[in-house]
Amino acid sequence: MEKPIIAQKSPIPVELKKGETYYYCTCGRSSNQPFCNGAHQGTSFEPLAFTAEKDGTAYLCGCKHTSNPPYCDGTHDKLKEE
Repeated sequence: MEKPIIAQKSPIPVELKKGETYYYCTCGRSSNQPFCNGAHQGTSFEPLAFTAEKDGTAYLCGCKHTSNPPYCDGTHDKLKEE
C-alpha cells in the first residue's frame, strides 16, 4: 500500500465557506496544498471531497496521516523523519 508524501509537518490554515465543497489532497503531491491539483494521477490516491460545515478558518492536515481527514489531529507531532 502506498504511503502519502508528507507535504508539511504542521496544519495548513485555510478559509472555508459554509456549504462549499472542497477537494483535499490525500497523496501529498499537490502543489496547491492542502487541496488537490490532480498530481495523484498514476497513484492509488484519490482526493477527499468534503463540504464546509461553517464559515471560517479550518486547520487541514499537512502531513496526510491524520485519523480525522481532512482536519489536523496532531499526528504530525508523532511522525518520524522519513
